[in-house]
This record gives sequence, structure tokens and C-alpha cells, in this order.
Amino acid sequence: MSKLITVSGATGTQGGSVTKSILADPELSKEFKIRAITRDVMKPTAKKLAEQGVELINADLNSKESVSAALKGSHTVYLVTNFWETANPADEIRQGKNVADAAKEAGVQHLIFSSLLNVTKTTNGRLTHVSHFDGKAEIEDYIKQSGVPCTFVLAGYYMSNCLGVLSEDDDGVYTLTYPVSAYAKFPLFDAGEDMGKFVAAAIKAHDSSTLPNGAHVLAASAYYTPPEILETFADVTGHATRFVQVSPEQYKSFLPAQMADEILENHLFIEDPGYFDGADLEASLKLLEDVGRKPTTWREFLERNKGTWQ
Repeated sequence: MSKLITVSGATGTQGGSVTKSILADPELSKEFKIRAITRDVMKPTAKKLAEQGVELINADLNSKESVSAALKGSHTVYLVTNFWETANPADEIRQGKNVADAAKEAGVQHLIFSSLLNVTKTTNGRLTHVSHFDGKAEIEDYIKQSGVPCTFVLAGYYMSNCLGVLSEDDDGVYTLTYPVSAYAKFPLFDAGEDMGKFVAAAIKAHDSSTLPNGAHVLAASAYYTPPEILETFADVTGHATRFVQVSPEQYKSFLPAQMADEILENHLFIEDPGYFDGADLEASLKLLEDVGRKPTTWREFLERNKGTWQ
């Protein structure tokens, strides 16, 4: 009898990637039946999942009762929370704790959470406004304390976001503007394609006991500096490029006031001490290699998304 994996955010970027990866995996697709949590079972992406044999369930992560019903009978759970839905860390943390509590009550054997580092603690209070990192770290701590067997997959810097901030100036040059130096290292990550790869690898490693309980899996293809990002962009597109480092004050002036400190400090964190606090990606990439998967490179992402700037 197949085990049940319940995937939150199954019609979104990360959850959709997880669902797609499990369906495409010859081993996991036989081992697991997928239950997809969505707030709208009638949306086209949800209907497409149903056509592929995925069970759809309507659930609200803000409701413990709703979450408990959705997780009933689950062996494995993938959880992704969306800070930006309300931009209120209390909302995100409440949702994460609801899932952790429901997972414990349901006897879930593996809870995989899309987590991030605690910026405030990692920088000893130097950067205190990166709530979309800190909130996830608080959920991670709560999951660990719950005793539910767990793995934490930390999403790198979205390639789509990196591409989105490249702008064509009046002189036809594509400019990358950041409040960091040319030596800052961005762990680029194609979330839509690769989150599922890392989660699938984590499931297999957890099942074979080669991944310690509570381990971090760092989801990124490689570290890229701004000049390296631009060099590849120029090579793929043929466009001239430039990198411009601006002051924190200048950078904040480009952003909506309500999120300026959040986004600024997010980038300052990348500069020092580093997005993953300087951690090497080798062990996490080895997990992918062990199951025959490869992450999407920045070049491959650009090749696949040429229409974005042409």
C-alpha cells in the first residue's frame, strides 16, 4: 500500500515543484500517493494535478482543525509558508506551528519544511528586519522541539528574482543594482524546477538513514558573484551589462517603504556573513548527485527564459 505524502502550496512555485518531482520519479511515484493542499480545488493548476492522480484537499493553514484534517493519514508532509501573503511574521509562524502540531498528532514520520536562517541571531542583532527569514527559523525551532522527524530545505536566492532586477538603461546596457560589493556570493536557485529535486533527494536520504534528523539541505546550484551573474547573462543574451553598487540609503529609495528595510537587510546579509552563513553547498549537491539529479545552472535558467528580455 502506498504511503501518503501531503504537500502544502501544491499549486505554487515550491509545492508545485515538489509534486511534479515526485510524480516524475519512478521510485517515489510508486512509494507515495500525493495529497495536495490548496485553497481552491477548482483552479486550473489544481485540476491538472487531479488529472495526474493527485488527491486535492481544501485547507487553511490558519486553522488547526483544517490542517489536522488535511494531514490525517500522512506519512510525509512538505510544508512551505508564504510570509509575503500578509507580510506579518505572526501569521506565518502561526501557520507553521499549526502544521507542526497537527503532524505530531497524526504521527507523521517525516516533516520537510522550507526554512531559512535566523538573520537576527546569525548577525548577533546587527540585522533585525529580515522577518521572512527569522519567522521560518522560529518555525524550524518549533518543529525540532515537537519531536516530529524532520528535514529543513533552505531555498537559495531565486533566479527569477535575480533576473527581475536586471533593467535595461537608456544606453541599452542591462544593469544589476545591489547594495553589496562585487564579491558578494548569491546562492542562485531555480525554485520552480529544483525545489522538488532537493526534496526528493531528502526523502530518499532520510528513508535510507543517510541524512541526520533535523538536517539542513541547502537548495542552490552554486554561489555566483554579481560579475559572474552578468558575465553569463551577457554570454547568453549578447547584451552589454554593468554592475552598480549603491549605498543602503539609495537602495531603500528604490523600494516600497513598507518593505525597504526587509529587502535591504536581506541583501546585506548576503554580503556578510552570507546567505547560508558561509556554508558550503557540496554536501547538499551530493544528495542530488546520489539520486541522479542535477540542479539548474544560471546559464540553463537564462537559456530557458530567453523570452523574458527579447
